[in-house]
Amino acid sequence: MVFYVNSKENNSSQEIAFFLKKCILHHPGKWSELVFLCIGSDRVTGDCLGPYIGHQLLDRLDLQDIYVYGTLKDPVHALNLEKVSRMIRSIHPQSLVIAIDASLGQKKHLGYVTIADGALYPGAGVQKELPPVGDIHITGIVNISGVLEQLTLQTTRLSTVISLADTITQGILNYTNSLICL
Repeated sequence: MVFYVNSKENNSSQEIAFFLKKCILHHPGKWSELVFLCIGSDRVTGDCLGPYIGHQLLDRLDLQDIYVYGTLKDPVHALNLEKVSRMIRSIHPQSLVIAIDASLGQKKHLGYVTIADGALYPGAGVQKELPPVGDIHITGIVNISGVLEQLTLQTTRLSTVISLADTITQGILNYTNSLICL
């Protein structure tokens, strides 16, 4: 099941926290760590959603057993995704991986966040074949899919990306802050 959250709504970060918790509870296995794998490039406006979220989380998360890969300073992208995925499985074998990436979608979903169980297929919107990653995934729909997807990502409004990133980050922080209260 895929959950859609309109990032422009007042309670969107609370909804993201709620749906993230719901997806995490579907993975009651033997995981003992959370890994946020934030995918994208800081060189393409529409693709910098993941690294920007990673940058924000790295500065604001202070819980043990929660790790962040993919930031503005050290992005995870098509050229190093497989290597970083192998490293995560090696360093964090008991982890639940939450993959985060920008995506393209229908016009009616522009500015929406999706949260779902299952792997993320990064690069699918721009016809790149990359390995699936994550146990749960979060995407921010930064622009409309159609023709010339790579150009579409390059000409995506930064304000859309920042707004989505801020909302997703706050949703994740709302979820992790609820862990402190337990």
